[in-house]
Amino acid sequence: MADEIEEKSFKFHEMELDDRILKAIAKLGWQTPTLIQEKAIPLILEGKDVLVRARTGSGKTAAFAVPVIQKILNLKQIAIQQEIKALILTPSKELCNQICGVVKDLTVKCSREVRCVDVSPQVDLNVQKPLLVEKPDIVVGTPSRILQHLKAGNLSLRKSLEILVIDEADLVFSFGYEAEVKELLGYLPTIYQAILASATLSNDVKSLKSLILHNPVVLKLEEPDLAPASQLTHYHLYAEEMDKATILYALLKLCLIRGKTIIFVNTVDKCYKIKLYLEQFGIPTCILNSELPSTIRCHSVNQFNQGIYDIIVASDERALEQPDTEKGQGDGKKSKRRRDKESGVSRGIDFQFVANVINFDFPLDTQAYIHRAGRVARGNNQGSVLSFVSIKEKPLLQKVEEALKQDREDISIFKSYQFKLEEVDAFKYRAKDAWRAVTRIAVREARLKEIKQEIFNCQKLKSYFEDNPTDLQVLRHDKALHTVRLQPHLADVPEYIVPPTLKNLSGIARRGKRKRDHSKTFESSTAKFRAKKSNPLLSMQFEGFSKKKKK
Repeated sequence: MADEIEEKSFKFHEMELDDRILKAIAKLGWQTPTLIQEKAIPLILEGKDVLVRARTGSGKTAAFAVPVIQKILNLKQIAIQQEIKALILTPSKELCNQICGVVKDLTVKCSREVRCVDVSPQVDLNVQKPLLVEKPDIVVGTPSRILQHLKAGNLSLRKSLEILVIDEADLVFSFGYEAEVKELLGYLPTIYQAILASATLSNDVKSLKSLILHNPVVLKLEEPDLAPASQLTHYHLYAEEMDKATILYALLKLCLIRGKTIIFVNTVDKCYKIKLYLEQFGIPTCILNSELPSTIRCHSVNQFNQGIYDIIVASDERALEQPDTEKGQGDGKKSKRRRDKESGVSRGIDFQFVANVINFDFPLDTQAYIHRAGRVARGNNQGSVLSFVSIKEKPLLQKVEEALKQDREDISIFKSYQFKLEEVDAFKYRAKDAWRAVTRIAVREARLKEIKQEIFNCQKLKSYFEDNPTDLQVLRHDKALHTVRLQPHLADVPEYIVPPTLKNLSGIARRGKRKRDHSKTFESSTAKFRAKKSNPLLSMQFEGFSKKKKK
């Protein structure tokens, strides 16, 4: 049976961590451990098997990464030769990339002593073989990729492995890895320390627990699935698709929503449609979906986290959790498009310093809403979620609303976002033209353009193109794609279409009188913004939003 543990709270410097780890933690700006880190790190350091259940954004990655690194440093003191000591499994390539990045950040002061390799990228096994021959201390990968290396003889764990970690354990089986995990266990030693981390305690997690853990400590924090109302604010707004597009344009172009934003949609095509739509107004975005190659997905996440893009459009498909079905069909038909099952969008990925989530399409179930909302208000940061809800989506909102009602007060977490659409009627004409311009053909050819770009950038094909330059010329001089025609004037917002109540906020009223520094305009308008809470367009809370960098 699982132990029921009640540990006292610890600070990082009280956990008997190596000074090099403490310096790395200080460099990352982590002042105090989160609740799950306080509980999990001491237990893992003691060598116990642990099942960690905590909500998205609670700091689970560091909760197992810190003690794993500490244990490896301890083992180094008595080690005779270099060996692989820890294996970290995750269901998606993006999460593998993210975890490896966290480990490297935490080992910045001991990078020679502790090395980490991510083998999840789908390159030829022989390309990664030299990395594994050097026997890095930590190997990160998806179950299927690790199993491929084990079968190829590139990886040997039976004698050296000390620690096994499975992150996002509730998704491992639903991503179709059950057979791989069971087969993989045959390549592991009889005795090792195991750690499972998950946002939920589903039946799949219980199955994994029985397979992998031995007399584990179960850390199930008594906390809600979402951040508290003081940290995360939820809004909903009833609107049909064309009105959704108009409102999104107005909110972003007038900077009524500030800070880094994730826009969630339900299909891959909608992902591209939103991107092409916003580009017509001079609003740059990057995209993320399961059909992109893993290198592009990881690159998009990194660009967003580094602040190159402030807006990312992500498709959150049912296909990510049920790889053979396409979200929105509801009839169990298989999608003709190839998706990468080792991909995750709303789950696991650590989008950093996100201020807002906008649900352009309302999620199809409560868990999807929870995981989307979990992209904001991570750690101690503030955040807001705005959900557009059409008439067809209203039952979905009611279902989520009922599931997430506050237990004692029986009060819904959602606040109505009182947006007066008639005040931005002038925006609607522009929005209609731009939305209609993004046809199915435009979406399809935008995707083809992306595929061609990936071919040009592919390292595997460089040598082929060097030997066959004619083929490269054929690709470069292929027919022009009928992409959406950009109209430069749409990037500007003329004064006459801005509602009078918003002119002072956006700086439009003074634009004709003198040239303005817009970064200063919005920074200096904070006081005015708070004073206009009665304005229905300005009802969202922005306490946690980061200021835009001066151009």
